Amino acid sequence: MSDQQPSRALAPNGASAGLFGFRTRLYLTWLALLILFVGFFLSFDLKFSIIVEKFPYLAGFKLGPNGFLQGAALTLFLCLCSMLVSLLLGFAAALARLSNSAVLLGVASFYTSFFRGTPLLIQILLIYLGLPQIGLVPGAISAGIIALSLNYGAYLSEIFRAGIMAVPTGQREAAVAMGMRPGQIFFYIVLPQAMRTIIPPTANQFISMLKDSSLISVMGVWEVMFLAQSYGRSSYRYLEMLTTAALIYWVLSILLELVQARLERRFSRGYQR
Repeated sequence: MSDQQPSRALAPNGASAGLFGFRTRLYLTWLALLILFVGFFLSFDLKFSIIVEKFPYLAGFKLGPNGFLQGAALTLFLCLCSMLVSLLLGFAAALARLSNSAVLLGVASFYTSFFRGTPLLIQILLIYLGLPQIGLVPGAISAGIIALSLNYGAYLSEIFRAGIMAVPTGQREAAVAMGMRPGQIFFYIVLPQAMRTIIPPTANQFISMLKDSSLISVMGVWEVMFLAQSYGRSSYRYLEMLTTAALIYWVLSILLELVQARLERRFSRGYQR
C-alpha cells in the first residue's frame, strides 16, 4: 500500500501537466503579465489619437522629409550596418589578441581597453563633433555607425576570444595528427565548436546595441528615440510617445531573441548527446 501512495499523490500533478503543458503555462504567464502591463498604462490619461497618428512615423512605415528612412526602419538600418562592421572588428581583434605578435596584441588590447572603458555617448560625440576639428566631417548616420561598430566590436572581441579559447586543445591536437593545416583546423574544427559559446553573448550584445542606438538621437538622426522626443515635445504628450517608442524597441528585441534561439539550435544540433 505504501508503494502506491506516491503514485496517487502525483496523479493530480500529472493530470495538471497533461491539461496544461509547460509551454501552455509559459504562454499563460506571459499573457497574464502582458494584461497587467497594459492595464497599468491604461490607468494613465493616454491620448490614443496621437499614438495612432504618429505610429507610422515611429515605426518607419513612412519616409522622412528627405526621402530617407526614419523611425524603426532607420534604427534597424543603423544596427544592421553596425552589427556587420562590429563582427568583423571583433573577429579581427580577437585573432590579434590570440596571436604571438606583440604589435598586434598591443593594438588590439589598446583598442578594446579604450572602447570598453569609455561611455558610448562620449565616443559618439568625439567622432561626430571631434573629427571635424582635424578636417574629417562625418555625417550623423556615418558617425553613429562608426561609434556603434567600434564600441561593440571591442566587446565582441572578448567574446570571440573566450569562445575560441574554450575549445579543448585536444581537438586541435587531433586535427594536427590527421594532417590538417592551421587554417582548416580553425575554420572546420575550432570555429564551429566555439560558435556554441559565442552566439548567446553576441546576441545579447546586439540587443544592447539596438537599445543603445537611441543615443544617436543626440546628433539629430531621425530614429525612434529622436522622433518620440520631437513628437512628445510638440504635443506635450511625452508619455504616449515614449511608451510607443519603448514598445517598438521591445518588439525589435523579441525578434532578435527569436533569431538567437534559432541560431543556438542550429549550432548545437550536431553536439547533442
